[in-house]
Amino acid sequence: MEPKLSWKKGIFDSTYKIYSDGVVIGRLKDKAFSQSADGEFNGKIYTFKTRGFFKQKTQITDVQSDKVIGEITYNTLMTKANLAILDKNINWKYDNLWNTKWSIYNAEGIQINYNGSSTSGKIESNTNEGLLLLTGLFVTNYYWQMTLMTLVAIFIPIWVSFIS
Repeated sequence: MEPKLSWKKGIFDSTYKIYSDGVVIGRLKDKAFSQSADGEFNGKIYTFKTRGFFKQKTQITDVQSDKVIGEITYNTLMTKANLAILDKNINWKYDNLWNTKWSIYNAEGIQINYNGSSTSGKIESNTNEGLLLLTGLFVTNYYWQMTLMTLVAIFIPIWVSFIS
């Protein structure tokens, strides 16, 4: 594992910033209420657009060529995902019970390890593929948002029944 990067995101901010030696080299900006995000890494720009209702998938588009270059498929338990990017099959998974560690890996030797909270973390990688580094953060952000929406859907009816 060679490249050691860090990332930060404010508590109410929608942008992840990826740093190498204190210099911003990438960004992932979530677009609120639109199920999409824009990512940039070393000058390359990507768009992530999530579609579907019960069985959601996210398409990844290279903005410069306007071509779909990948797709993310999520599992029902929100613990794993499959990434099909540029003819590569790559896996994403949480590595601990508290969802503070996650990784991207495949049979060809790609390995990216993340750890952190909702506001900052570290990335260790054996690849410099910026799209994969961004995708690891995107999937985690997607699952955090789905968890939050589920909690809101469960607790609002309970709260409303106590007030009535």
